[in-house]
Amino acid sequence: MAEHLNATDTLSAGLRALPNKSTSFASTQAAWRFYKNDRVTLTKLHEPLLIAAHKGIATQCSHYALCVHDWSRLNYRKHDSKLDKYQITHETDVGYDLQSSLILSDQTGQPLAPVAQRLVTANGSYSTYHEHEFSETVENHLDEVTHCIGQLEQHKFVKPLVHIIDREADSVGHMRQWEANNYLWLTRAKKTPSVEFQGQSMPCAQVADALCFEKIRQVDYHGKRQWQWVAETPIRITRAAKPSQKKQKKPSVSGEPIDARLVVSRILSNEGDILAEWLLMTNVMAVEASEIALWYYWRWQIECFFKLLKKAGHDLESWQQETGLAIAKRLLVVCMACVVVWEIAAAKSEKADALRTFLIKLSGRQMAWGKSFTNPALLAGLWVFLSMQEVLNCYSPEELATLQETAQDFLM
Repeated sequence: MAEHLNATDTLSAGLRALPNKSTSFASTQAAWRFYKNDRVTLTKLHEPLLIAAHKGIATQCSHYALCVHDWSRLNYRKHDSKLDKYQITHETDVGYDLQSSLILSDQTGQPLAPVAQRLVTANGSYSTYHEHEFSETVENHLDEVTHCIGQLEQHKFVKPLVHIIDREADSVGHMRQWEANNYLWLTRAKKTPSVEFQGQSMPCAQVADALCFEKIRQVDYHGKRQWQWVAETPIRITRAAKPSQKKQKKPSVSGEPIDARLVVSRILSNEGDILAEWLLMTNVMAVEASEIALWYYWRWQIECFFKLLKKAGHDLESWQQETGLAIAKRLLVVCMACVVVWEIAAAKSEKADALRTFLIKLSGRQMAWGKSFTNPALLAGLWVFLSMQEVLNCYSPEELATLQETAQDFLM
């Protein structure tokens, strides 16, 4: 895991060996054997992440733990050695489909740990939460995330989970499944489907226009500070579920009404123009609407997680492992490195402040105005710091002095 506490790039996305007296090739061979070993299972690799999640929820969550679910396509179109890749959408989008579930603090929105991963290949999928890690059956996104939610709920975290999913989850059939199992959920609603509001059936967007908004807080929107306005109302979802029609025609399915809340969050300019609007539906009743809106605003942390896995950190789409299983194993090791960086970023103490400042100096990166650190910069600085410690442990002062003199001969 220490060898993944670094920011990589497209030309060097492989394992980065620490500068001890072992060769880089030896580290590469050890990693290859590790990912090839059948005894190294996804379940075993995932255990430290679950431990981190339990610890984080107990110490950093107040009443709930926010569990964000999302999907990200991994593009390996030019990787001819990966024989289990497949065409995900259009002809240039070839690789694997990654489903992730990330725990956030309900107090700060800080990421705590990824608690579920599923990688879909041409042959089937590999996951951390199925009884059998490999499954030849590939379900659609919402069916699979519903199964994932059920598995996560069995871990009995000390705070109840609120499952947050983007607009794809505006599916009344799946909502009824979540209600039947007493899962807490928050999702973004589509504008056109109708809900029952004050005894009338009307689209969510029309309901939003009938509400009175309250000015809540300033938030960052496209790099600028803008005001967030929030309104809410109780609603009832009574419409029939419409199963996916992709494979065959299926009739609509009626079901029990769902009592929920519609929370509308708007970002308004100083002139009153709507810059952004989120129509949110949830069955969490004992939390202020302003907090519900903030929870969904924090959903963006999973996009930051994907960014840290890809171009801003570990350059996942340049990894040379030849199978989806090897990619999935390495991904879990990298997730452990992400948890370390998040813990450093979230720590509240003078020592932690000093460490972050030191790591940013070591990274050599410039921060945007008003920003003291970023997670990718902490990752880069941490690698330099670990390398320094490894060098000091492995080389004597005399050896280092000799190497310094030799380097000076070339620099002068």
